Order: sequence, then C-alpha cells, then structure tokens
Amino acid sequence: MAKASVNIESLSKQLVQDAENAVFKPVYLLMGDEPYYPELICDAIIANCVDESFKDFNEYIFYGSDTDAETVISAARQYPMMSDRTLVVVKEAQLMKDIDKLSLYCEAPLDSTVLVVLLHKATVDKRKSFYKSVQKIGVVVDAPAIRDYEISSWITKYFASKGLDIEPAAAALMGESAGTELGTIVVETDKLLKNLPEGVKHIKVEDVERNVGISRQFSIFELTRELSYRNAAKAVKIAGYLGSSAKFAMPMATSALFTHFYRLLRYGALLQKGGRPSAEEKAGALPGVPPFLYREYDEAVKNYPPSRCMAVISLLNEYDFKGKGGDSSDVEAGSLLTELVVKILNV
Repeated sequence: MAKASVNIESLSKQLVQDAENAVFKPVYLLMGDEPYYPELICDAIIANCVDESFKDFNEYIFYGSDTDAETVISAARQYPMMSDRTLVVVKEAQLMKDIDKLSLYCEAPLDSTVLVVLLHKATVDKRKSFYKSVQKIGVVVDAPAIRDYEISSWITKYFASKGLDIEPAAAALMGESAGTELGTIVVETDKLLKNLPEGVKHIKVEDVERNVGISRQFSIFELTRELSYRNAAKAVKIAGYLGSSAKFAMPMATSALFTHFYRLLRYGALLQKGGRPSAEEKAGALPGVPPFLYREYDEAVKNYPPSRCMAVISLLNEYDFKGKGGDSSDVEAGSLLTELVVKILNV
C-alpha cells in the first residue's frame, strides 16, 4: 500500500475498529516515519487479540534488538492454548538483522496466529520478499511524517474527535510548541483536557498557555510574526529568550522559519503575476495557514519580496548547518538564533 494511495488516518481507524471487533489479519507490517498510527494499531491489537486470562500462554512480545527471525517464526507457529489465537508482536523491528527472513513464515501462516511487526520511525525495503509477502496475505501500514503546515488542521480535527472546538490561533500555538510528532501532540492534549474546567468545550489560546505550560509571547509562532512586521526590538528579544531555553534546538528553529519564509516566497511569486489572487490561489500559495493569519502575510510580503525571501532562505540554510555542528566558530548554540534574526532583519 503506497503512501500516496492510502489515507493513513482512515486505514488506522478501520484497523483499530476491526481489532475491537475481533477481526484480524494474519500478518501486520506497521511502519513509517510517523510512529503514532502504527503504535495505535499495535496497541489495539494487543488489547483485543488474546483474552487477558490467557495472555501468559498465547502472547509473545519480542524486541528487534533481542530477537531473530527464527525465534519469531517459532513462536508464530505455536498453536494457541485454551484460546482462539496466538499473538506474536515484534516491536522496534527495524533493529532485527534478518527481518526479511520473516517472509518464510508468510509463505504458510497459521490461521490461529496474528503476527505484528512494528517498526519505529523506519520502513523495510519494499523491494524485498517480506514486504511483498505481507502485501499479499496481510496488511501494510506505512505512515508518512506529517508536514508542518498540516499540524494545525490535524490538531483541530483531533480536538473535534474529542467533542471540542479549538481556536485556530490556539491550534497553531500548540503545533509550534509540540512539534510535528503526533504522539507528543496527543500527550499535550491529554494534559490540557485533564486541567480544563468541567463543561468547557471551546479551547482558547489562554487555555493552551495555562495548561500546556507554553507562552505565545516566547514561541517561534510569535517570532515569525514579529519578523513579518519587521519589529526588530521584539524579534531580537524573543530570539534571545528562545535561544536561552534548555529545550532550544537550532534545527527546529530554522525549520520553522524556513516554512514561514518559503510560504512568503510562494505568496510573493503569486502576487507578481498581477491581479487580485482568488481565495483558492491564496490558499494554494499559503498551505496550512489559517485565514485569520492572511493579514500578517499581506504585510510580510511587502517587507520580504521574493528577492529578500531568497536571501533569507540562504541565511537559514547557513545557520541550519551551523546549528547542526557544521561550524568551527565560538558562537554558542543559543546565540545563533539571535545572530540569525539580526541578519534577517538587515536583509
């Protein structure tokens, strides 16, 4: 199942529902750059495949660093005791040195065994026999990493699934803080929900700031805003604060800034064509940007036309390299962001 041809969210929902209804495939290959959906499916299978009373006899959990194909196949060929099924799970299977040999089991799987092979932020070689054999008899889930511009909309949908409505600005703030790993976003959401007053259904920026422990004043979200308006004093102040944080990572900062200025570059190129862009054209040039932020981009594009955006993107590439240790200067990692912001403001 190719990434492009499958809606991973819908597939995962269906597989979880199947597990809850005791409907299982003989083999599951759960992998991809985004671990949230593969782990969600694996947890659902473990929870529902074998009755709790018989897990000691019929459930085998292996880890890729401590097992091999022969051991896994031997367990998978065991018949269940006092149960309908045997469950065999291999977690962190990307660490198995002979994972492709599991194709031998796929040639003649037992009807009473459910084999789950879970990789963490990795994929198997799709040219080899194991992947091809699972495609024939089981199910493959290959979850791509979510793009940064999709985070806000994913958060909005996730909150909706919980019966909650979240403001676009609050979703954007949570996305800026939690990053692009869905598992982290889910943890932060659960933390928020536990601390909300009973009956609250509409989530505001203040709720995210208060309950998740982040501040819009000192986030990349706010830094990009001040850069958009070329508010030099505020931008430098925020950069200094972010750089001094114990959790600061320069590559994450340059990635967020790159997304912002790449959007500006696309928007500026659209405006250079002349005429007033349609709503569809604007949305296409600014993917993932909620409409309430369009005014900011209208101002930012005046301050950073395409030629300036290209110069900024060049700076971002340079400082991303420095932030990853590719520089011999004595500038501390935390000071790099301030240095970068000053140079952006002087482009």
